[in-house]
Amino acid sequence: MPGETTPSPRTVRARAASQFESAVTGLTELDGGEVGTVYRLDFADRASVVAKVGDTPLTVEARMLRSLAAESDLPVPTVYDATDDLLFMAYVEGDGAFTPAVERDIADHLAALHDVTAERSGFPFDTLSGPYRLPNPWTDSWVEFFREHRLLDAAEAAAREGTLPPGDAERVDALAADLEAILREPDAPTLVHGDVWRENVVVRDGAVRAFLDPAVYYGHPEVELAYVALFDSFGDAFFDRYADRRGIEDGFFETRATAYGVFPLLEHVRYFGRDYLPRLRESLAELGY
Repeated sequence: MPGETTPSPRTVRARAASQFESAVTGLTELDGGEVGTVYRLDFADRASVVAKVGDTPLTVEARMLRSLAAESDLPVPTVYDATDDLLFMAYVEGDGAFTPAVERDIADHLAALHDVTAERSGFPFDTLSGPYRLPNPWTDSWVEFFREHRLLDAAEAAAREGTLPPGDAERVDALAADLEAILREPDAPTLVHGDVWRENVVVRDGAVRAFLDPAVYYGHPEVELAYVALFDSFGDAFFDRYADRRGIEDGFFETRATAYGVFPLLEHVRYFGRDYLPRLRESLAELGY
């Protein structure tokens, strides 16, 4: 639900009517928003619009969506306007039918996204993953970037907030120290969406219509695949098609996917609490820590 500082539904209606110069005929809260609240707004004389409110700076989400639209062909909603507390973007209708054909379409889109490269890992600005800031300083080494600005950054924040016990923090530190022996440098850092799971992909009539809620940066494309594998978002149809398009190197499923998965598990420990500690500990144990 919106926090005390976020716009109320009445305020959203009023600001939408002013922004789009059209009478609002309906406001419906949509399912699926983990951070913030999302509404569909219907108008008297124009297409429906999505309004998102929340306590995180929505101007950052708008910049991420606009960056994806400018730098890639990944389908994302058009951003109409954004302030820190309110984001207006195009409404994209979906039917939620994730068939094998849809999974292959998702793989095609991500493979194309991962063809967009940069000279170093990072991004022109710090981005967001849910409510959490993602630091993105340009870094020559992908392994260093992932260690310092993803793994250790999340572990230190979770420990500081009291959700990650000291013993578990020490295990993450030990993994971080060994990353050069576990991970691989990419041929070139690629643009990643950063938060691909079912709730963030709109599908309709057997095809992808939009990717939502990005957490973008340039890094190793395996980090994207590991996120999909961690939460079992898509099955063999997705991974087989992606492998056909870009290849998946040996050892990814056996080791590197688990190592990359420690970072989103740390984020889940921070956000949802210690219920995710058993899964985090299982991953660390699987890696030998």
